[in-house]
Amino acid sequence: MEPIGLSASVIAGFALTSMLIELTPGPNMAYLALVAASQGRRPGYAAVLGVALGLAVVGLATAMGLAAVIAASPVLFQALRWGGVVYLLWLAWQGWHEADDGIEHAALGSSYALYFRRGLITNLLNPKAAVFYVAVLPSFVSPEGHVATQAVILSLVFVAVATAIHASIVTLAGAAQVLLTDERRAIFVRRALSLALALVAVWFAWKTAA
Repeated sequence: MEPIGLSASVIAGFALTSMLIELTPGPNMAYLALVAASQGRRPGYAAVLGVALGLAVVGLATAMGLAAVIAASPVLFQALRWGGVVYLLWLAWQGWHEADDGIEHAALGSSYALYFRRGLITNLLNPKAAVFYVAVLPSFVSPEGHVATQAVILSLVFVAVATAIHASIVTLAGAAQVLLTDERRAIFVRRALSLALALVAVWFAWKTAA
């Protein structure tokens, strides 16, 4: 038994589980694809960092037992749930409304901070992240070891896996910018992605319904 209760095989199994879950389409995937395809890779990578920080915060909160409290409180869960849905719908509306604006790469400084902040807020308002940590992570924790330390390590593993997948999504979606040189086609693609994000928000609301 390792000092903290985690073996390499357990960490590998958790990483594989995290990868399979993250490859399932969801709010992060849709939002990051929208940003990268319409604004460019750099703003997309800034959003990825925000998402990563949001996931890390939720993971650390889980290690301290906060996520369990949220999962057990219908009021807190519903507040986060609807807050996340409304925020995603707002992002979709903004993307649709600004579809006919020219593609502008975010300037250094504040613009990147904007996408970073949006990625962060999207995940802080995502109760599914807390539920994942509560429902999945404990299966890989050994009660014979340091539970809090194990939870922190596994949370960081999940963040690393998610960030790698999100960065790949941004890289692939950013390549679509070469298809957006035609103004009409660009407007169509941006609005289609905005509509997809809105549909994800609706799906998210249905999926997280009690």
